[in-house]
Amino acid sequence: MSKNLVIVESPAKAKTIEGYLGKDYKVVSSYGHVRDLPKGDKAIDIKNRFKPTYEVTPDKKEVIKNLKSLVKDAETVYLASDDDREGEAISWHLKEVLKLDDQHTKRIVFREITKNAITKAIENPRGIDYDLVNAQQARRILDRLVGFELSPILWKKIKTGLSAGRVQSVAVRLIVEREREIEAHKAKSSFRITAIFEVDGKSFQAELPKKFDTKAEAEEFLKNCLNATFSVGNLEKKPAKKSPAAPFTTSTLQQEASRKLYFSVAQTMSVAQKLYEAGKITYMRTDSTNLSQDALAAAKNAIENSFGPQYHKSRQYSTKSESAQEAHEAIRPTDFSKSQVSGDRNEQRLYELIWKRAIASQMADAELERTTITIDISNSPQHLVATGEIIKFDGFLKVYLEDTDDEPEDDEEGNKSLLPPLSIGQALSLREMKGKETFTRPAPRYTEASLVKKLEELGIGRPSTYAPTISTIQKRDYVVKESREGTSRNYVEMTISGGKFKEAQKTENTGAEKNKLFPTNMAMVVNDFLVEHFPNVIDFHFTAKVEKEFDEIAAGGQDWQDMIDAFYGKFHHSVEETEQVSRQEVNSSRLIGQHPTSGKNVYARLGRFGPLVQIGENEDEDKQFASLKKGQFIENVTMEDALELFKLPREVGFFEDKKMTAAVGRFGPYIRHDNAFYSLQKGQDPLAITEAEAIELIQAKREADANKHIKTFDENPEIQILNGRWGPYIKFGKNNFKIPKGKEAEQLTYTETVEIIEAQPDNGKKKGKFPAKKK
Repeated sequence: MSKNLVIVESPAKAKTIEGYLGKDYKVVSSYGHVRDLPKGDKAIDIKNRFKPTYEVTPDKKEVIKNLKSLVKDAETVYLASDDDREGEAISWHLKEVLKLDDQHTKRIVFREITKNAITKAIENPRGIDYDLVNAQQARRILDRLVGFELSPILWKKIKTGLSAGRVQSVAVRLIVEREREIEAHKAKSSFRITAIFEVDGKSFQAELPKKFDTKAEAEEFLKNCLNATFSVGNLEKKPAKKSPAAPFTTSTLQQEASRKLYFSVAQTMSVAQKLYEAGKITYMRTDSTNLSQDALAAAKNAIENSFGPQYHKSRQYSTKSESAQEAHEAIRPTDFSKSQVSGDRNEQRLYELIWKRAIASQMADAELERTTITIDISNSPQHLVATGEIIKFDGFLKVYLEDTDDEPEDDEEGNKSLLPPLSIGQALSLREMKGKETFTRPAPRYTEASLVKKLEELGIGRPSTYAPTISTIQKRDYVVKESREGTSRNYVEMTISGGKFKEAQKTENTGAEKNKLFPTNMAMVVNDFLVEHFPNVIDFHFTAKVEKEFDEIAAGGQDWQDMIDAFYGKFHHSVEETEQVSRQEVNSSRLIGQHPTSGKNVYARLGRFGPLVQIGENEDEDKQFASLKKGQFIENVTMEDALELFKLPREVGFFEDKKMTAAVGRFGPYIRHDNAFYSLQKGQDPLAITEAEAIELIQAKREADANKHIKTFDENPEIQILNGRWGPYIKFGKNNFKIPKGKEAEQLTYTETVEIIEAQPDNGKKKGKFPAKKK
């Protein structure tokens, strides 16, 4: 039996660390947090200075039982959970539950899982940092108090089952306010002038620096240019430099993985966790851009060996975040000599991104030459401008260039083209000049990554909270992440070419969105209620101030109970005042107008199964309902929209002698046939779908359902082998289990299937019971 017991959070981390420590060490996992506040109002004793009561969670009772038996045989217990507030709290909870004494218990921390880092940690143990524990406790208790008191208010005043949270409600507010900003935006048109010139068989683009407000002004300018000659009025060359971005923090990794790899925030953290636990990168929850001296030396070696000494430039970046702990490091590879690692495709792609960013941060600036050409127009005081740049020395660009969230204007990519050799006074030949009508754009909707960036800018949340916050607001149906098609818009394009003027009406698609965050109607109603009655709780500056107070507790500068007491008094008073508000005052119903035929009132409101329009009053027996379509909001749906919705449900036709009906329900548009429901495909309109299209939809769904089923077993019908989106899998009860590589789904026996289920970690899954094996 090993005399040293090391306890970490995850089995993968345990496996990697055990490989570095000798036979005197046994490394085991606690599978994350082992204790939490129980449900109900007995978890926090408000009158006794917010004293919490913790309970071992049901899924961890067996884990604790096993750990207790291992602790008995160990001389020393090393608590090796992550080096942050959550990790410190896990170590403290383990110490309390396992009744570990200080003499035989050591806390060890490391930011990377390498042999060197683990050995150093074992050699330099410390005790539990109770300031970090208290900061985590303060966050957990405050968030429980806010959720526990706010949610019942929402149930009484708006709808049962709703929830609110200190950070999630602020995130929802940002999305709601951005949506309203977009709805209120009135696009203003102007005319952009661009020209293409030819010199010695080569072409380049130039642009008029100003835009014309009206079509008449743009047309006059273009027609004037029909009789003009063009020449190079001025030519200016300037040296320029580009510097690399800092190595990744949690926030910048989430943003760049979203832009370059199209990962969600949760997916980025999941893949990064695997890389960290396998010892390939440093800890992935950090707001520091600092690199250790060892890392700087390793990066220098890798750069000089791969690219040459002229490509290296040592840099230390200052961290923007006030709360960042500079003793921590940015996210970087543990071995800079490895530009690629083993693992699944996503692990390889994310590792490569982290390696490139970290390496580039220690490379030389890119040296550029920027050229600006001013083009004179013989019969006008206006000038056209062409810009171009050439790379004299690529520096860090040899490895990496950071993306941005900014959406470029049309044809903007033409502005930085390579320019042909030119001289002042040189005559230029005009191929064509265009005046295109362009429109102002509203602020863009948030992506998951740009929302993280905004939360970080406002000082709301910390590296450990960004991903859970964004997942929570989607799970609770306050926000949906989806792509939406745009709408057609007409624009004018005027062209001069070959001595002739042409004008054309053209069409473009505008407003199309890809993987953006949209608020639901429920989000808007709940947000307005909270803004009116709990302005402090979802005030951006107040929420950021609370985060700073958590930081002060972590640094030992503030008592956690005093901090919660100062918050709770005002908050609880607001809860008591809001109890007096009647449900009618919070009515989400909006009168649209009177029905053109019946004269009855038409309302838009929240119903039991989502937003709807209603003809008549609530007490009317013959009132009519119709669900709103995706993207329609209670606050701006028009009478014209409502009348269209009342055309549903509509009869589409017959199939197998049974009626097919198109309608919109809680989960979107569908066809109903023989008491079965078939969701419409993307782009299909319930008001326009034909009988033939509906039959095709039903048959395709039946075929997919038939192909989904691979195998069941007489021994236990609850166990099924099914075809899923990502390939075959095992379904047992409500849980799904992966089929290991090399196993053919069709060939699996019952015994093999049970073994696969039992071999996979519980992760809180409640597995059903297997029947006794037949002798």
